[in-house]
This record gives sequence, structure tokens and C-alpha cells, in this order.
Amino acid sequence: MDEFEDRAVATLVGGAVGDALGGATEGWTHEQIEQRWGGPVTGIVGPYHQDWRTARPMSPYHKGDGHITDDTLMTHALVRVYDRLARHLDAYAVDSDLVPEMVDERHWIPELETETVLLQRVFLAEKWLVLRLRYGHNDPREAGVGNLVNCGAAMYIAPVGVVNAGDPEGAYAEAIDMAGAHQSSYGREAAGVLAAAVAEAMATGATVDSVVAVAQELAKDGTRDAVAAVVAAARDIGPEVQADAFAFARALRESVLPYDTVGPVYRQPALDSRKPSRTKAIEELPIALGYLVATGGDFRRGVLGAVNYGRDSDSIAGMVGSLAGALGGTAAVPAEWADAIEEASRTDLRAPGRTLAAVARKIAEDDRARLEQRWRRREASVAVAGS
Repeated sequence: MDEFEDRAVATLVGGAVGDALGGATEGWTHEQIEQRWGGPVTGIVGPYHQDWRTARPMSPYHKGDGHITDDTLMTHALVRVYDRLARHLDAYAVDSDLVPEMVDERHWIPELETETVLLQRVFLAEKWLVLRLRYGHNDPREAGVGNLVNCGAAMYIAPVGVVNAGDPEGAYAEAIDMAGAHQSSYGREAAGVLAAAVAEAMATGATVDSVVAVAQELAKDGTRDAVAAVVAAARDIGPEVQADAFAFARALRESVLPYDTVGPVYRQPALDSRKPSRTKAIEELPIALGYLVATGGDFRRGVLGAVNYGRDSDSIAGMVGSLAGALGGTAAVPAEWADAIEEASRTDLRAPGRTLAAVARKIAEDDRARLEQRWRRREASVAVAGS
């Protein structure tokens, strides 16, 4: 693999690794994590409930044991859409191609231990896509309005950053357009900012600081303020605090509190949770950037920090993994984790990255030709108008 393909693969594999490790601790508090596993989680662990099929009837999922979750399944679905269309995507592509991926195509679902359609695994906020587009026939650009505001669009948006590698503004615009079919308000904004951050992380010479600078430059409203607050706190967290996974998590959690709507108990959302707002933000994106900053982009420490954060740990760790993978390439992603998760999930984690890299190259070539043609036409028109 050349460097671009290597980093594209690392972005998706890194996201999948974070997702799978974080799946086991998703929704739990620090106290519950410590009690269940005897301390911080340091790698692949089994499910919180041994009787996972019946312990939580609404979510009969086999989390843990190296199983990827719906975050990665949706990411891979988006890659298949890019591969099929071989162009930049928009809200209409979500309607015409991503929704059919969710309801018409059967895939192995590790957490269900069966082959079925993706719709059977995704959360309610993703089922909204099918309700509003397949059955409600809403305008794709506005279909996200009314959905609960969460990280649903951001959790699978990393491929947009790879396709727009080196062009954060382009990634932001494409993700914002696409996410209009799924999310509104700060949920849609988070998708745009994360895509931009991945696009910067994929750029030659990118650093953790440049990734954070892009996120802060492009983010709007509460998302901008939350990122600034968490990043500032992360820069003050020294090694002695980081050595205690739960103290590390508490320090970051405190910094995002003014912008979070879900409330102190993740599985019992507050009455005002997940509603549109100009002053709030999803928790996952700022916290992921916080872990990236505090650990200097170190994949292992950043992902494990996010895993032990609890709450929406699979999405947070997946975001950290995608960004750290894009910055460091496949050498940064522990192969023992990636191999074990690939085997346990019965899913090829590397192939989607290779596919996406090839598609991204074609799209870049098409962009160059189209932009040159547009510029020649504009230049000629301006010259005529000014004569």
C-alpha cells in the first residue's frame, strides 16, 4: 500500500477497533465498568451481561467479545455507496442508495450473530432514515428535522473525510449536505466537523494541532464552544491524571457538561435531552477530540481512554480511532486488536479502506477536471463582463 491507501485503511480499521472495544462499556458508568471488569478495560472484553440476549430486551445485542457495532456497519454501508456511485454524495444519495443498503441488503451482524438487514441492528435515530425517506417520502435535505439530535450521522461520517482528504472545507460541506437527511442542529453539525477533522488528519503533514484547529475553525455555535472547552481542559490533563482512566474521564466529562443535554445517567436521558439548540453539542465529538489532544494522538491510549469513559463509548472510541488512524496510518493501530476483532466479527476490516482509497482517487481526478473546466468558463465570462 502507498501512504494514502495505508491511511485510508487505518481510518476505517481504527474506527472499527475503537467501536468494537467501546461496545462492551457503552452506556455504563465508571463504577459499573470497574465493578464488572475489576478496573479499567485494557483490551477486548466480554459483554457486561453474560445473558445478553435477555438482559436488556430492547437491545438484545452481543456487545463485547470483539464485535463491531452499528457504527462500523453503517460506515461500511456508506463505503459501498461511494463505491457504487463513485462521486461526491449528498442527501439524495442517502435516500437513493444508503437507505436501500439498510433495508434491502443482508449482511452478517456480529451483535445479533446472524445475517440480516442492517435495519434490524441500528438505533432508533437511524431507523428514522428509513421511516422518513423510504416510507414518508420526505425531502432528503430536510428529513433529519424532528429526529432526536444525537451522534447518529457523525458516527459513520469518516469516509467523507477520506474522500475529501486535504480539503476539510469540502468534507464539511459534503457531510452537512448528507447529514441533512438524518440529523438536524448540533447532530448535523457534528457530522460536518468530524468529516472535516478526518480530511485534515488525512492531509500530508497533518498533526493533532492542525486537526483541532480545523475543527475549531469550522464548528458553529455550541459545537464550537464545546470543542474549545474540552480541548482546553485536555491540554491541562497531565500524565498523573491520565494514569487513572476514570479520573481522566471525569476531567473531560466535567468540561463538556455545560453543552451536554443527555444528563448524568446516560441510559435515562433528561427531559430536555437531544433537542435542537444553538448552544448545545453532542458529547461524543468534543470528548473524542479531547482524548486525541491529551494523548498526543496515541492510538492505544486515546482509544482505551474513550472506552473507559463509558456513556456512548463505542462512538467516542470509534471517532478517536478514526482520527488517530488517519494521522498515524496502519502502524498506529494495534494489529492484535484489529485481527481479533476482524475474526470475532467475521468482517473484513481492511477491504473497505482499500475500496474507499480507490474511489477517493477517482473522485479527486474528476474534481480536478471539473474545477478546471468551471474555472476556464468563469474566467472567460468575467473577462467578457469586464471588457
